[in-house]
Amino acid sequence: MTKSPAEILQELIRFDTTNPTGNERACIEYLEGLFVRHGIDTKTLARDTERPNLLARIPGGSAPPLLLYGHVDVVPVESQQWDRPPFSGEIADGFIWGRGAIDMKGGLAMMASAMIRMKETGEAPPGDLIFAAVSDEELGGNFGARFLVEEHPEEFAGVRHAIGEVGGFATDVSGLRVYPLMIAEKQSVLVTLTFRGLSGHGSLATRSGAMAHMAEAVRLIESKRLPVHITPAVRESLSALARALPFPKSLFIKLLLRPRLTDWALGRIGERGAMFDAMLHNTVAPTVVTGGSVPNVTPGEVSLQLDGRILPGYTPDDLVKELKSVLGELGEGPNAPEIDLQYYDPGPAAPDLAYFRTLASIIEDADPGSVVVPTMIPGTTDARFFSLLGIQTYGFLPMNLPREIDFASMFHAGNERIPVDALKFGTDAILEAVRRYPGK
Repeated sequence: MTKSPAEILQELIRFDTTNPTGNERACIEYLEGLFVRHGIDTKTLARDTERPNLLARIPGGSAPPLLLYGHVDVVPVESQQWDRPPFSGEIADGFIWGRGAIDMKGGLAMMASAMIRMKETGEAPPGDLIFAAVSDEELGGNFGARFLVEEHPEEFAGVRHAIGEVGGFATDVSGLRVYPLMIAEKQSVLVTLTFRGLSGHGSLATRSGAMAHMAEAVRLIESKRLPVHITPAVRESLSALARALPFPKSLFIKLLLRPRLTDWALGRIGERGAMFDAMLHNTVAPTVVTGGSVPNVTPGEVSLQLDGRILPGYTPDDLVKELKSVLGELGEGPNAPEIDLQYYDPGPAAPDLAYFRTLASIIEDADPGSVVVPTMIPGTTDARFFSLLGIQTYGFLPMNLPREIDFASMFHAGNERIPVDALKFGTDAILEAVRRYPGK
């Protein structure tokens, strides 16, 4: 008997794929067995046999292949409050509870169910339908999407568009039911600032040392925004939202698109301003401090790691210039820190919207009165790797969530859960997205 999306998700949650270390093999094998039982061709590819990746394919017509992909690894649950065991997949109050319900085993259950239903009907998709379940998304993709793109690009030959995370979930915006659909994401760069100064005995009041310079840098970073940038993806997103909202709320959204007034408007939007803030600026966030070895010695060197996020179309050099501007004299004078770029994951400069209107219409048909808007997420996903093959990812995991559920607050948090009804809604939408795929 064919399993429902809810049953598949319950079983996926029960595999503890916490990353580190991932240990995704058993979960991947479960998905592989599910497809094989329904006559769907599969293969696994792995850099590490305990961390494999699954590919499944249904042959289709003459259109380019369409890729559905997601990750099976999840983040840790330690030091979080859980009302129900995080790896139980328990159903209670109409929800499936557990780590990965939202991020993103719920999405994989929808995709897998859509694949199986397509196979069972005997219906041929417009082009080949490819499903990829990958490992290691949460910690860099070295065993997952990055590995597949670098070592096995031939598996994705001809693919132009893909469905992945994050987007398609219902959220309430001033009484309007809005479904953000991800078309772009920021790029990730790790920046290290190293500060140096006089060291000495901790009993002496050392002034203006490395620690003090670092503290001043953190104060400046926390108190000043980097410059405003209106990227094409964000202009498209905020313009669509402004058209849908009533006055005067629409006015504040329009003001966000006027660089001289952007920061002023952000200060008056409230808590929702945090997401808009990240969409309109390159950002750096202090995350890790290292330095010193014993309590009674003032360190002569300390380092500060910054989680940098760059808007599409900008570079790490742009971020460094903006960071130096925020640091002012501290960034240029004798106490200026050494700035080192640790890594950078580039992404596409501009999104391809060819498939967007089709996806938006599917949600609007399924939930009349709702509005679908394109959006850019401030984080990163495996989309950045597939973009290197010329593949545009759309965050399309539709969930008709009740108004009281804050989807964003579920990511990486305790009590992660998803309504059972949302899984059916999402599966139906993904299946329809496959059927309507234009391939152009």
